[in-house]
Amino acid sequence: MTDRRALLKTSTAASVLALSPNILKAQGTADQIKVGLIGCGGRGSGAATQALAADPGVVLWAMADVFPRSVEQALKRMGRFGKQVQVTPERQFSGLDAYQKLIDSGVDVVLLGTPPAFRPQHLRAAIEAGKHVFAEKPMAVDMHGVHSVMESAKLAKQKNLSIQHGFCWRFHPGTREAYSRVLGGELGRVVSLYSTYMANPVKPLSENAPPAGMSTLEWQIRNWFNFEWLSSGPLVEQCVHSVDKIAWGMGDIDPVAAVGTGGRAQKNDASNIYDHYNIAYEYPNGVMAHIGQRQWIKSHTEVKDRVLCEKGTMYAPGRCSIKDASGKSVWRSRPQKGQEQNMYQVCHNEFFAALRAGDTINTGEYMARSTALGLFGREAAHSGQRLLWKDFWKTGQDLAPDFTDLNSDFPVPPIPVPGTHQVS
Repeated sequence: MTDRRALLKTSTAASVLALSPNILKAQGTADQIKVGLIGCGGRGSGAATQALAADPGVVLWAMADVFPRSVEQALKRMGRFGKQVQVTPERQFSGLDAYQKLIDSGVDVVLLGTPPAFRPQHLRAAIEAGKHVFAEKPMAVDMHGVHSVMESAKLAKQKNLSIQHGFCWRFHPGTREAYSRVLGGELGRVVSLYSTYMANPVKPLSENAPPAGMSTLEWQIRNWFNFEWLSSGPLVEQCVHSVDKIAWGMGDIDPVAAVGTGGRAQKNDASNIYDHYNIAYEYPNGVMAHIGQRQWIKSHTEVKDRVLCEKGTMYAPGRCSIKDASGKSVWRSRPQKGQEQNMYQVCHNEFFAALRAGDTINTGEYMARSTALGLFGREAAHSGQRLLWKDFWKTGQDLAPDFTDLNSDFPVPPIPVPGTHQVS
């Protein structure tokens, strides 16, 4: 992780000279596309599953994780793909440097599924090595990481490399159609948006201190969702899907400002993340976009977008609908016969189809900006201030600790306090 601080100092000019074959021009499904998975937890394993299902010529070539047991467990889950899984023992990597060993193992495509703290570092290493990348959301936990991802996206363009994102709702057929109707002007001008992500807690701490013999650093990494420097907190780690759909509904233009509140209503453990946020994003022409996020037990759950327009309201995601100004239903999404409905699978189908065709997908800049929008709201709530986007974009907050191995001692940072917390 210490290398993460130096990512933006990497010489782009030097790395461009080290081009490896950049577009897979394989013809037919018999030719292999070698895929490597970095981060073997649930979402990483899911990405590998979808990659293998996307193209019969895809083979899982290598796997890497900080913890060897995670590699072993994920490999067992891949068993149903038979000969498409070719992860021999010498291509099963563990440790903090496992990502680099995987990148150097002969893969064509890298799937990034680690906790998001590591995303900028791993993305940069993969792009410098000439690999195509699928990057799970979010792309960073702080603005230092966002700026790094932006630089990696520029480098990928120079190398003609593909970067695909994990903002999955952008691949859901019905949701795509609903937002296309809004952005196409069918409902007139967007007036306001309200998006919710109200869910149960994710992977809460089962103990408030490391077990005997485990360092504080390893304990935090094993419980990564509960620590902001690793997960970015629930507004950005989980609710970033809703944040991204606000960006989508607004045509991915920049906001003007943000104000927000948040805190810990139910959490009383040793984590340092909030369990709820309410954010108001101010957009040009007086449009207000609101986020309601929480992770509470025994409470109403809901994931819903309401895009209010001059001529009606669009409701998403999933089975989307549109009601006119009188409240009458005028449209509802309906699955098309034979159309893939699994949005995760659609993402990988399109990614690997483009690679086969020799086409480049580079969503790096967009995915960095959607991540930054989530961070913008988080920092508005943490600071208690009205933040301006033009100022926030220039900040370089860096949450990464200094460590060289898992035995390092790293105290949990304090919980942010509005009125005291500084945006830097």
